[in-house]
Amino acid sequence: MAHAATADTTPEPSYLEVTKGWKSWAYTLDHKRIGFMYLIGILCALMLGGAFALLVRAELFLPGETIVGQARYNELFTLHGAVMVFLVIVPGIPAALGNFILPIQLGAPDVAFPRLNLASFYLWCIGASLMILSIVLGGIDTGWTFYTPYSLTSQGAVIPAVLGVFVLGFSSIFTGLNFLVTVHKFRPQGMGWFQMPLNLWALYSTAVIQVLATPVLGITVLLLFVENFLHIGIFNPELGGDPVLFQHFFWFYSHPAVYIMIIPAMGVVSEIITTFSRKPIFGYRFIAYSSISLALLSFLVWGHHLFVSGQSRLATMVFSALTFTVAIPSAIKVFNWVATLYKGDIRLQTPMLYVLSFLLLFTIGGLTGLFLGILAIDVHLHDTYFVVAHFHYVMMGSTLVAFMGGLHYWFPKITGRMYPEKLGQLCAGGVFFGFNLTFLPQFIMGSRGMPRRYWDYDPEFTIFHQLSTVGAFILGISLFISVIYLAWAAKNGPKAPDNPWGGTTLEWSAPTPPVLYNFSTPPEVPEMYEYDDLVEDTVNGGWIRKPSTGPKTPKHH
Repeated sequence: MAHAATADTTPEPSYLEVTKGWKSWAYTLDHKRIGFMYLIGILCALMLGGAFALLVRAELFLPGETIVGQARYNELFTLHGAVMVFLVIVPGIPAALGNFILPIQLGAPDVAFPRLNLASFYLWCIGASLMILSIVLGGIDTGWTFYTPYSLTSQGAVIPAVLGVFVLGFSSIFTGLNFLVTVHKFRPQGMGWFQMPLNLWALYSTAVIQVLATPVLGITVLLLFVENFLHIGIFNPELGGDPVLFQHFFWFYSHPAVYIMIIPAMGVVSEIITTFSRKPIFGYRFIAYSSISLALLSFLVWGHHLFVSGQSRLATMVFSALTFTVAIPSAIKVFNWVATLYKGDIRLQTPMLYVLSFLLLFTIGGLTGLFLGILAIDVHLHDTYFVVAHFHYVMMGSTLVAFMGGLHYWFPKITGRMYPEKLGQLCAGGVFFGFNLTFLPQFIMGSRGMPRRYWDYDPEFTIFHQLSTVGAFILGISLFISVIYLAWAAKNGPKAPDNPWGGTTLEWSAPTPPVLYNFSTPPEVPEMYEYDDLVEDTVNGGWIRKPSTGPKTPKHH
């Protein structure tokens, strides 16, 4: 860190100002700039995937053809799913927020492998470009899971989309490797494993899954690519292949991928909930260990996606039992978050509103998952709108809501600017209301037998589809306004103090926005989640630490 010190008293320029021009961004090795570019790309992909979703819901407002025909409808919901899963939700928190925050929370100058970090971003860009190319070449209509044998015979642009997923997998692996090595090797003196912020535990657990599970997806889509060109019987039953084998391969990655999406969201929630409750996190070690538990258990439950695919009774019973065990670490987290809120000095600012939304939506998503883990009930609910609603409560209602909460929480640190708080609170309420109006009716539809992915439906489901469509537009408009005011605030918002929320982790002791190597002088590791010595700065805004009155006895979590 010696090169960060300057001989005079001139303040160091921030990472945004240290160099200028597009080349300084294109060739940057600074984790903050890479995270910032990821953030812009992911928000653009969110708008694109959201537009596809609104077109799908608009088509389903009435039975029969409303705005598009059957073939175009299949392409729209496939593109919505593929863009949102592979370009937004999987990389969202780790690649954008994680890239920016993880080294600063460690007190490190950068990630362990800066060039690998830049390579992972460019791989994301290449994968996104191949996805967009598939839209230009005629779209894909297989569903985002690319199920065989249909994906082998579809006339759509399956090949560029599959190649895009393959490249995106490498991007995910590189990010995971970087995080693992950074957490192991760059922790400062005084920061043991149980002095790490819970967000770092979550990102570390996620990196384990990224490195171990993503190669399976790469191998699967590569086999699909080879079979398409060489007509070797791997998944195609006409050539002696097994389409159920594709499902096993795909879900062996994709169920851990659910936790690539949700565990980072849990880390964000842990950080925000303690800051805005002004209380130490309840059960620190339990939350930390539950992140690792979720990462390990996620590899053992893929078979609950195949209850109706013909696997043996014993296999379905084992997978059903394992599915219920996953609920235990998740429930531990929810209990500890609620216990942290108990008797806290709760501040209902925008990040906290998103976290409170997360608590309710994640609970609904988790509890409805128990229905799908029960064999007899799953047979009835499989491939209905009940699954669609459950999936969105876990993926969007939890992960995307936490992403928005984390974005608002760290936005002042990322940009050095504050956003309009009242507008943020209004949009957070719109996201919560619109989301529930969209997906609660789908639980009812699914339980009554409405199949998912259908372009047309019986008139008895009309009211539920109309409620869903209205809710989707409320949700979409709220997210769109959020992106617009954040973009405006990044340039025109009022200057942010170093610690606007009163956080206790290391990133809040860095300059705002951070300097090139994050800290002007090597930082001291603070006592995490301790708020007794923080006071509001009535002059400059934000929070500052009271001067120390003597040596403190360190507390151990």
